[in-house]
Amino acid sequence: MSYERSVSASPHELSTESVWHIQMPQIRFGADATNEVGFQLADLGVPTDSRGLIVTDDTLVSLGHVDRVSDQLEADGYEADVWDESEREPSISIVDECVSFVREEMGDAGYDFYIGLGGGSCLDIAKATRTIIANGGEVINYIAAPTGDGEPLTESGPPLVLMPTTAGTGSEISPVAILSVPEKEIKEGISSNHIRADAAVLDPTLTTTLDPEMSAKSAMDALGHAIEGYTTHPYDTLLRPSDPRDRPVYAGRTGLTEMFSEKAIDLLSSNIRRVVNNGDDLEARSAMLRGALFGAIAGLTAGASVCHAMAYPVGNRYHTYHGETIAALTPATTLGYNVASDPERFVRVAEMLGADTSGMSTRSAADEAKKEYIRLQRDLSVIPSGLTELAGIEEDDIDWLAERTVESQQRLLRCNPRPVTKADVHAIFEDALHNWE
Repeated sequence: MSYERSVSASPHELSTESVWHIQMPQIRFGADATNEVGFQLADLGVPTDSRGLIVTDDTLVSLGHVDRVSDQLEADGYEADVWDESEREPSISIVDECVSFVREEMGDAGYDFYIGLGGGSCLDIAKATRTIIANGGEVINYIAAPTGDGEPLTESGPPLVLMPTTAGTGSEISPVAILSVPEKEIKEGISSNHIRADAAVLDPTLTTTLDPEMSAKSAMDALGHAIEGYTTHPYDTLLRPSDPRDRPVYAGRTGLTEMFSEKAIDLLSSNIRRVVNNGDDLEARSAMLRGALFGAIAGLTAGASVCHAMAYPVGNRYHTYHGETIAALTPATTLGYNVASDPERFVRVAEMLGADTSGMSTRSAADEAKKEYIRLQRDLSVIPSGLTELAGIEEDDIDWLAERTVESQQRLLRCNPRPVTKADVHAIFEDALHNWE
């Protein structure tokens, strides 16, 4: 297959990129930041007496998080309905259901504001729903061809505030909503700055109800963002688009994203053991939420790569949690196959993860990153040892997974710092079956 370093430049345009761009929602962070959600809406220009929608799931209703947000909104003069039917690894059809709910309640104009409360699935549904209401039509109209019609988004819609209850996905700041297509056993993304939220309210007290297993799995997704963002292409080695509007949202690493990656790797790797062993440790929860935010700023601006590309077919076919899939794949992908792209950079990753590389050759020291990452996984005791333990995946399953990765994930494979063929993906899947015995 061909390999291009740009998703937007024409083949004859060989000039490299010289401009980088970053776009973020407003970010409000800290313990009990939930108490300022009404102030956040007012800061976005939403008048009191406005009516909004909270997109969430029934677990968060039962835990009391939804009442906490609703009560605060009411105290600040806002009215909010609740749609609590979010599902894990959300499908196009579940977004269609949420869109239908909005149109039935409020007509084509929709609500005055939207709030996504929950893990990445709830947040992605909120993002997609708000944007579909603003642009009209159905989800499938905006999914890239050949699955969808590939129509461009032109409107963002009323203010959207996202409130994560996990420290992992980074959906609260990302310009992508990931949706599954069960009948095709693939995942597709709606990727546009129009889908990005207007604000993110990150309150670590909302994450203390997350159990040890999910705390670990979501953290591995965040750590994956940080490491992938740190080791992908520099922005100025990619090709420049002929039109700035065509610059991809995953546009390569910069000095800014590298700083966020470094801090994220430190925060996540040094605190994850604490939150898994004591979920009420608010200091560690806060550090994890900051680490997840910084990892998302880095990885979801610079670009996720082959690990995430391979994770989507696995998750869609075997219904695994995204974070644990990233955990199972990272040793063979980011910290295995990709090390040859820049061994000195992976030495720095190894050291940030806690490895002592003194006296080692560059390549041996770079390989310590994989060993240190696996040591972290094993310490947590809830991360699968590879794809076989994760979902019973065996060698006979790899051809299908490799083919589906190459066919459906070119957007991410182009971000990878090494060229990736189907044979490469096949070999990586084999390596990922067992990370340790």
